[in-house]
Amino acid sequence: MEANPTLDQLQVFLAVAETGSFSAASRALNRAQSVVSYSIANLEAQLEVTLFERSGVRQPKLTNEGTAMLEHARRIVAGLQDLRARAKGLKQGLEAELSLAISTMVPAEAVVEVLREFREQFPTVTLNLNVGELGMVMDMVLNRKAGIGIGGAMFHQDDGLVIDKVGHSFMVPVAASDHPLVLIDRPLTLADVREEVQLVVTDASGLTKGRDFNVLSYKKWRVSDIATKYQLIRGGLGWGGLPASVVRNDLMNGVLKALQLDAYEGGEYPLYALRKADTPCGPAAKWLVDAFQERLSQCPDHEGFLSYLTPDYKNALTDLREAAE
Repeated sequence: MEANPTLDQLQVFLAVAETGSFSAASRALNRAQSVVSYSIANLEAQLEVTLFERSGVRQPKLTNEGTAMLEHARRIVAGLQDLRARAKGLKQGLEAELSLAISTMVPAEAVVEVLREFREQFPTVTLNLNVGELGMVMDMVLNRKAGIGIGGAMFHQDDGLVIDKVGHSFMVPVAASDHPLVLIDRPLTLADVREEVQLVVTDASGLTKGRDFNVLSYKKWRVSDIATKYQLIRGGLGWGGLPASVVRNDLMNGVLKALQLDAYEGGEYPLYALRKADTPCGPAAKWLVDAFQERLSQCPDHEGFLSYLTPDYKNALTDLREAAE
């Protein structure tokens, strides 16, 4: 009988491929470099292919065969992790405690509705809730500070995460009703917003370091959270994008105005449920993910959101979109 590659060998293979060197993989796995090299050599012998080019290069480089094998190895490791997670789940009873990380992009009313029903369904489960911006949700799940994350914006692929789409959201560029940009009686251009203060949220997780999203103004005020950004925009101190669910009522009563700014990319983007692949969902966690999926899948899309606005703004935004087409 032919010897089969082991899970350990495949994990070492993935570590070398992802870290870029045998030494880095040995540090990541907390093993001697000789053990890492030996595992790769054995795996190559069993598969009868060369996975890494070692001669003439400072760092090992995946061969064509190694690149072809990489995706297969990832699927096998992920499948075994899922098998272990399912086995643990079969033995696991109701969780005593559950940690949940939620993005500010998730509509607050949906969060309240789901958690109200969660309290009724699982009165004995202690819930730890964290709400944050941008990469916080992914960061907390990756570092096991939260068992479940509900949010968007996957900043990089991670095979250690199970990611399921549960809904969608979108941002709307807004300003206070007396802001100079609102007083311009035409669709806005980049030149109009360049010299106006734009309020931007800083990502405390560091996952988006060096990256800005929809930042169009030369003058930027950076704030730590959506709540502060909302209050400053509402107070007329600048303009910026805010979650549609946050500004809906202010747009309806005229406190805030949606800006007709074609350069602002405010399209819909998905919301996901995240968990570590090796951490099974207990009964309460599974119920929570299913409940968020049911509730968030009913949230209005961009077209539906327009119906919440006053007729003037609904018609203006519709005209702007048709003109762009």
